[in-house]
Amino acid sequence: MAKKPARIIEKERARKASAAGTVWLFGLHAVRDALANPAREKLRLVVTRNAADRLAEAIAAVGLAPEIADPRSFPAPLDPDSVHQGAALEVRALDWGRLEDIALAEGAGPPRLVLLDRVSDPHNVGAILRSAEVFGARAVVAPSRHSAPETGALAKTASGALERQPYLRVPNLGNAIETLKSMGFLVIGLDGEGAVEIGGAAAEARGRPAALVLGAEGPGLRARTRELCDILARIPSAGAFGSLNVSNAAAVSLYALGTE
Repeated sequence: MAKKPARIIEKERARKASAAGTVWLFGLHAVRDALANPAREKLRLVVTRNAADRLAEAIAAVGLAPEIADPRSFPAPLDPDSVHQGAALEVRALDWGRLEDIALAEGAGPPRLVLLDRVSDPHNVGAILRSAEVFGARAVVAPSRHSAPETGALAKTASGALERQPYLRVPNLGNAIETLKSMGFLVIGLDGEGAVEIGGAAAEARGRPAALVLGAEGPGLRARTRELCDILARIPSAGAFGSLNVSNAAAVSLYALGTE
């Protein structure tokens, strides 16, 4: 029987974890930041002796008794290809509250949000969470279905940002966009054929709340999502066929919004 692709295995594990209501985080950085997050409900910590030594301060601070594991037979239910560095932590997913409350929460500068239209790769979403934290976005918002759930792979790519950067899953992205527009947000959809460049869209957003919407690689924004956007903007490229990965496009666009 042919071996399933890693991405399929990851999705199956994510579905099982979601059904169980828990998530397995892995890697020293992701586990350390989760241990340090008082909002995280921590259930089970599995570490090798070496990882326990490296995480000793974080473990002592939460008082969670670790299970010391043999690195040759690591018992946490992770994908065999996961680079866990000898540390895995079972947790419950974070509850960040309502979009309406987070969208206009106090912060430096006008509110900025990132909305993801069916971006399902956990590595892309993790990288976007990292950029959102760096550039001061209030939250990253995605639909409950057909988007990357909170997983160990996402958390590891986010390099700790998942513990600090709100990642909200909403029932319907279009309805969320309409809610934000009613709250005064300018909604900017990123599209390769957008009528204006991202710098021009950023100028329109100067001094007011703005939400940046990015679509999945390949399909891009869905029809209804495009229709709901106030502006469709593109990132200019030096060559005729230049394009960016969705996580890179998010970083460039957030920087542009932050410099206006």
